[in-house]
Amino acid sequence: MRQLASKVVTACSILLSCFALAALATSAMAEQVSREQDIVDLRLGQRIIVDDGSCPPGEIKEISGARMTVTGILRVRKCIPRVGPKKR
Repeated sequence: MRQLASKVVTACSILLSCFALAALATSAMAEQVSREQDIVDLRLGQRIIVDDGSCPPGEIKEISGARMTVTGILRVRKCIPRVGPKKR
């Protein structure tokens, strides 16, 4: 009986670890929008990819919440290399 309880606890621990890992992986991915105006509320440290054609070929614009200011979060814009196929 004790061995069965130990196996159940181990299985539950593994399952919870998998859910936590999936949640972290999902939150680490950058969101992609087609216009910078579509970004409503940018959080500190959040990165959003903007595919508006304003960067040179092979690059895409990244907007990130860099720092807190009195008026809100300061947005930093930069062109980064495009990886993978273009999403529609």
